[in-house]
Amino acid sequence: METFKQQHPIHTDITVAWGDMDALQHVNNCVYLRYFEIARIDFLNKLNLFDTINAKATGPVISENNIRYKRPVTFPDTLSVGITISDIKSDRFIMNYSVFSHAQNAITTTGMSKVVMFDFKTEQKATITEPLLSALKANSENE
Repeated sequence: METFKQQHPIHTDITVAWGDMDALQHVNNCVYLRYFEIARIDFLNKLNLFDTINAKATGPVISENNIRYKRPVTFPDTLSVGITISDIKSDRFIMNYSVFSHAQNAITTTGMSKVVMFDFKTEQKATITEPLLSALKANSENE
């Protein structure tokens, strides 16, 4: 766990709910998208950027998701979802997720989301603001 925390200083702990499991007795594959969303919003909140993004009527939208399931997760468990940033462009970036199971003491799932900045008033892509760009670079895999 210590190595995970060093690699992912910004991470979110999520308690697996009984209802997250499916008939095959493990967390259903689609639930991981919700886990990623929870971690993504928490990541922006921890960087004090979520309110800034909303105030400008510009925000992040997901244009692509990818998930790789390495090990099944079951109830009860607590997961830590770590995020790193890569491939920063003027209007988009990649959020990379690692899901660490406390019960298994292992990475169970990895994934990524391509995030595009979007102006909800003009319905066009938008440029990443300087505060967000600085925060992304500070949490980038390339830094």
